[in-house]
Amino acid sequence: MEAQTDIQTYLEQGKQALAQGKAREAAIAYAHGAQLESDNPAVHLGLAEANLALGNYGVVHMACRRVHELQPMGGLESQIAQALIDLLDRRYERALQNVDAVISEDPGIAYAHALRAYLLQATGQDYDANLANARAARLSYGGRFNNCFPALEKNTTAADRGYAASPTPDNGIESQRIERERIEREPVPSWSPPNRMQRQIVRTRFTLSQYPSLFTYILIVLNVIVYLLTTFNEDLLVLLIQYNPAILQGQYWRLFTSMFLHDPTNVLHIALNMLSLFFVGRFVEILFGKWRYLLIYFLAGLGGNILYLVLAPSGPPSLGASGAIFGVFGALGVFYLLNRRAMGPGMLSNWLLWLTLNLVLGFTGGANINMLAHIGGLVVGMVVAFLLIPRQRRRRYI
Repeated sequence: MEAQTDIQTYLEQGKQALAQGKAREAAIAYAHGAQLESDNPAVHLGLAEANLALGNYGVVHMACRRVHELQPMGGLESQIAQALIDLLDRRYERALQNVDAVISEDPGIAYAHALRAYLLQATGQDYDANLANARAARLSYGGRFNNCFPALEKNTTAADRGYAASPTPDNGIESQRIERERIEREPVPSWSPPNRMQRQIVRTRFTLSQYPSLFTYILIVLNVIVYLLTTFNEDLLVLLIQYNPAILQGQYWRLFTSMFLHDPTNVLHIALNMLSLFFVGRFVEILFGKWRYLLIYFLAGLGGNILYLVLAPSGPPSLGASGAIFGVFGALGVFYLLNRRAMGPGMLSNWLLWLTLNLVLGFTGGANINMLAHIGGLVVGMVVAFLLIPRQRRRRYI
């Protein structure tokens, strides 16, 4: 079990180093992994990826052949290895087909999206390449995969067709020789096996990546638990509810705790809120990532409650997660807006329709609905989402 954990640690360190453009550190991490498990195809694929970035194309071929030997019946690693071989042979369309097959089976591989971006750029599809780069950056927590692939050289004819031109043999050999000499002159980066804390961090990140909607489920469970507690303990409900006169006297925790409260006498209140969070929250968590998603959720909830406090300081008590959920819904709208060219106008139109419907129902639903919290949460959620969305997406579509 410990050996399996160690190999996973080395694999994750190699992936992170490669995403940050540190190819030599990635190669070292994968080499340590190969010492532990020489028959692990993921290790040899990592060596191929790192050596591709270093310009050691002979090593890339050997590592890819080893992956094929370890996966004679095919697999994700084998398909990526074949794509790397096709890339070196400048068979970009064939390589792109292999990468697309990998992504369709497992869309969470950041390197596959970065490789796809390179191949799309090589075939003149710059627009789709930018989208693939943005996806790779999000999956790798901001990694850019700089200098991980051979430089694309274009001549006039190839540029007109949108395909990369093959350099002349002399220029290719000379450029590889210069690159090898440059790498040899660079100092070898200091590297040591990960300590216990580093291993725990890698394990935690790896575990979280296996459950893309984990935080949405946790929020739903917390809301249900608090609902059950306050159903049987009215004093707890009174202590945690948003009561503006009490908040103005210093009980500021009510701005936060009221987000987890729901009307104990109306089960539809929590049922509808949790159903909305289940469908919308899972999607937004995948699009923005776990920590951005939590930030959007809580800031939107707090923003809605603060707006209600400011505009209705003597208003009746308020409770519910609706402000936070409206903020999550607003974040989804921001994503659709900034990616409308890629996703088509239909998604944004549907979002606007649902937003209008919810606002109309809120304004006509009676005095028990806190529309100030809803609107405040919606606005704050959209603003926070705009600030947190990856810059490539934001810059491309505004």
